[in-house]
Amino acid sequence: MKSKSVAKAKYLILRPAGYPMRSSYHEYPEISEYRVFEFYAKEQWQGIRVKKGDYLFDSRMFPDFAFLVVDVEPPNSEISFSTKIIVDVREEQVILPKTKRVKMSDIIGQERAKRQCRIIKKYLEEPQKFGEWAPKNILFYGPPGTGKTMMAKALASESNSPIMLIKGTSLIGEHVGEGSQRIHSLYEKAKSLAPCIIFIDEIDAIAIDRRYQELRGDVSEIVNALLTEMDGIDEREGVCTIGSTNRIEFLDEAVRSRFEEEVEFTLPNEKERAEILRVYLARSPVKVSDDVDVEKIAKITEGFSGRDLVEKVLKKAIHEAIIEDSELRMEHLLEALKKVQKKGKDAPKHMFV
Repeated sequence: MKSKSVAKAKYLILRPAGYPMRSSYHEYPEISEYRVFEFYAKEQWQGIRVKKGDYLFDSRMFPDFAFLVVDVEPPNSEISFSTKIIVDVREEQVILPKTKRVKMSDIIGQERAKRQCRIIKKYLEEPQKFGEWAPKNILFYGPPGTGKTMMAKALASESNSPIMLIKGTSLIGEHVGEGSQRIHSLYEKAKSLAPCIIFIDEIDAIAIDRRYQELRGDVSEIVNALLTEMDGIDEREGVCTIGSTNRIEFLDEAVRSRFEEEVEFTLPNEKERAEILRVYLARSPVKVSDDVDVEKIAKITEGFSGRDLVEKVLKKAIHEAIIEDSELRMEHLLEALKKVQKKGKDAPKHMFV
């Protein structure tokens, strides 16, 4: 009987794990050129079948040094020379395309933003079609909790592409040259994974307008490194950089000008707030009472983001219902609203800063 063929791994994420037993003479490897490491890894590990949680051991330059398999797609597949290998570090999160996906249709409202983002999806699906007309640098801006990160994840899922999520603050190094090296490494990894998205959250943390730089010190070295990568001196077909900020007015003009398109995310209107409430109430772990008036809650929550509604109102109300071992009632929601101290037109525009 012919054995079933093993699927070839499309993506493999590794994390340095160290030696099984540490000795004073052991030298820990530092990966500086990720594309070279990818070739090195394939040379010695191709043909090995791996699953999440396995360890791969170096047998050449650093014998017995282990790498943890953080993720592999498809699961339980075989490393081949076409496998895209990425080394995971703590500062960033790499998400591979999975069967269970977030979709743009899961985002309530933001119709204009969705229309603008369709070209990004097309680019990730067919990067070779665009050439010099590629949408390589896009800026998402708007209040916190309005769906910027969710949109980036949806674009990655719908285009079946990996996404690299990183906070702007994590790109700042402790020593001179460290920050620019992190940015270079980030883009080197992205090129090996292409087509993919680099999502830099809170990009204003490293690209704040020079008028405000005294607030957090000089980071011109990091800004220059980022500008170099965004300008694409090195060819990086299939890599789309999405920057995200809650404070577009503080963004450095040199950086802002590199974004070909700015996509605004707005706070939900009353109709959208009601829809958000309905969607998440349907997921409630406790029974929802008939006295819950979604339209009333939506009407009195002007200025709330989707995340505000879910995290500060629904979650608190559900927790109270669970504590009381009762169904979720309107009084639970109203009490949660009182605690938030955010009512009507006097509500602050941003809850999460």
